Amino acid sequence: MTMATKLIFIATLILSIIVPFGYYLIGEKSKKRYKKTIGVNAFFFFGAFAIASIMLLGGPEVQAASADGGAALSTGLGYIAAALVTGLSCVGGGIAVASAASAALGAISEDSSVLGKSLIFVGLAEGVCLYGLIISFMILGKL
Repeated sequence: MTMATKLIFIATLILSIIVPFGYYLIGEKSKKRYKKTIGVNAFFFFGAFAIASIMLLGGPEVQAASADGGAALSTGLGYIAAALVTGLSCVGGGIAVASAASAALGAISEDSSVLGKSLIFVGLAEGVCLYGLIISFMILGKL
């Protein structure tokens, strides 16, 4: 993809944001007009994004060296594993903290003497994220 094509796509993405919201800000501000602005913005943005993706991925195929193919695959899968461990543990920890913290706030509002016990449960839920991060560091250490 040439430099001119890249600049055109950058300009298209910027204009896909500026033009619809400029149209919205100039006229009467209503919910219908705002929805239309968001729709036009999404259409142009994702349209330009799809065209750019097709042009970037449609280039000539380049063959990688076959001697180092296995090592590169295992390294790439290791990075994906580390990312998944961190991401999924943080999502699980977030769900656990949401449940534990809301229950803890309800319990504290009824009886303030359960503050210490409820903080322990919230801390245990946050520990899930830390365990995932530690495992992620262990995976990255093996690469």
